[in-house]
Formats: sequence, structure tokens, C-alpha cells
Amino acid sequence: MKILRIILPGVIIIAFLTVMVRVAGDNAMAAIAAIPVPKMPAENTSLNSVDMAEAGLEGNAIVAPFEPFVPNDPYVEKQWALTHIQIGELWQTTTSGSEILVAILDTGIDKSHEDLNGKVVAEVNLTSSPVADDVYGHGTHVAGIIAAYGDNGLGVIGIAPQSWLLNVKVAGDDGRCQASAVAQGIIWAVDNGALVINVSIEIKEPSVELEAAVNYAWEHGAVIIAAAGNEGSQTPVYPAYYEHVIAVAATEPDDTLALLSNYGEWVDMAAPGFDIYSTMPGNDYGYKTGTSFATAYVSGLAAILFDTLTDTNGNGYLNDEVQAALENGCQQVNGFEVGYGRIDAASIAAFVISPKS
Repeated sequence: MKILRIILPGVIIIAFLTVMVRVAGDNAMAAIAAIPVPKMPAENTSLNSVDMAEAGLEGNAIVAPFEPFVPNDPYVEKQWALTHIQIGELWQTTTSGSEILVAILDTGIDKSHEDLNGKVVAEVNLTSSPVADDVYGHGTHVAGIIAAYGDNGLGVIGIAPQSWLLNVKVAGDDGRCQASAVAQGIIWAVDNGALVINVSIEIKEPSVELEAAVNYAWEHGAVIIAAAGNEGSQTPVYPAYYEHVIAVAATEPDDTLALLSNYGEWVDMAAPGFDIYSTMPGNDYGYKTGTSFATAYVSGLAAILFDTLTDTNGNGYLNDEVQAALENGCQQVNGFEVGYGRIDAASIAAFVISPKS
């Protein structure tokens, strides 16, 4: 595997804010046991190659069976957001993102994690770190929210547990990043087949190179979903502020905007981002809070929609249909208004079944 190490000059520094709070578990997921969802393989050993054709992502792909099941993931009761956004309603009417490629631009992913083993089908390292793995502990958490295996007797379940991942390491082992690295990562992800690009990163200043990369992704049929930032202000951050990016704020269990979350007219939607339980490096699990993790929930929904929707306007791409479905599947949050509101999978399911005019 060729690891790219591209260090370009820049002055942008990203600070990942992950507040560790209220570690006590939540029993809100008790009802999930009665919800039929697509069954996931316990493990995957056939997609270890970074050659995407060999991985089965082109041509005849391996498809997990769609059948109801009672998830046996031991920590599912800690994932309060799953029932809060009514993900079971969407799982009942769609697939679970079967073999959709989601690129995670972050601090890397622990590819050997028990709940992610075999998920990463290609990777690139655009930092000065000697490894593409996750040392900082941020990217692995995001990856689990999106794509952790379900019903495998281990850990948690992801929003789109049948999706595959591209590990695009753009932030170093100290959590710092440059806009140029994010731009390079977006282009690499698109060129390697990503339809969903998760950027749980906030950059303080605009970048011509980064905006060009965002436009490149949209023009090639991908959707970029990015964190709105964790300063509790209306000040835009990038790439979330750009036109062809879905900017995501964070909400708490009572549907109020999280105190740390940015907000404003430029923010498109919100998702649960408080006390989010997910995978951590070293076969560990834990809680994190922030718009980074809210972003991951939207990316998971986008993966499901790419595997569900059809090209209604005949432009050859689905990213516009996916964005419309996400926007139409929101409920307004309390307090500060955030774009279309907080994501709601039941509303998305209704929109997919009976599209709005």
C-alpha cells in the first residue's frame, strides 16, 4: 500500500473539542430490541485489500442478507441517539448503506478494532505521522458511529452498518490539521469512490484550495458533511460554511442545542452530539461530545440514502436527492433554530417512500 505524505504550508490549526461528560449509561435504547433491522455479518475478512476492484466494490459485490433481527450488541443501550432519531423506522424501509463508501477525513481509524475490523478498504496518510492509524482517538469514534458492525455480539452498532470506509488521515497524532491536507483528502476520497465524505473538522479561515475541493466533490456526485464547530457561536467555520457542504450542529437528549455547538443561518441541520458512545482505539469504547459526532450521524443517514434513492432529475448523480431527503427529514430543535432542524429517520423514511413535490 502506498502511503502519501503531503505536507503543504499553511497556518490553519484545528482543535477537536471532545468534552467527556456524564459517563453514566442511558437506558433509552431498551426499545431497540423490538425493531427489525438489516442483519450484519459478525465479521468481514474478504475486504482487507486496498484494491477497490478486488474488494468487491465494483462489479459483483457481496451483499449481506436483509432480514429482521434483535441486535445483540452489548452496548446498544448506551446509544441513546439511535431511538431518539428513530433509526429503526428507516432501517425497516431501506437497506443499511450496503457497500456505500464513506470517507472519514480525520485523525485516522483503528482498523483492527473488533467492531470495525475489515471495514476500511483503502487509506491514505496526508500527515507527518508515521502511521495512518488513529493515535489521537477521534477518527475511530466517528467511524463507529457511522459503520460499526451490528448484531455481532460486540460493542455498538453504526447508523449504516453495511457501509465501508475510506481512512483519510488529514489530522496528525496531536489533532492538528491544515486546510490543504483536508482539500487533498477530499479529492483523494472522491477519486477513490467515496459518495459520503465525513469531515468532523473545523477550520477557522476560508481556503480557496479547500473550497475548490468541495466543489470538485459535489460535481462528481459526492456529498460532504461537516461539523459546524464547538465554540457556541454563530461564527462560520470551514468547510462547513461552503455552499456544497451540509453543516451539522449538535443537540442534547432533550432536543436543545448543545451549549458548545455553533449555530446560525449557515448551519443546515443538527444531530445528537452529547454523550455519544462509540468505538475507541484499542478495542475500547467511550463517550464523546461535540459537533464532530453529530456530523457522523448525518453521514450514516446519507450512506443509507445513497443505497436507497434513485436519480429523479436524470443528472446522473444522487447527491442532490440525498441532500433533499436529509433536509426534508428534520424536526425543528428547541431554542436556537438550526436550518432544517434535527435529523429524524422516521421523517426521512416517510420522505423516501412518498417524496415531497
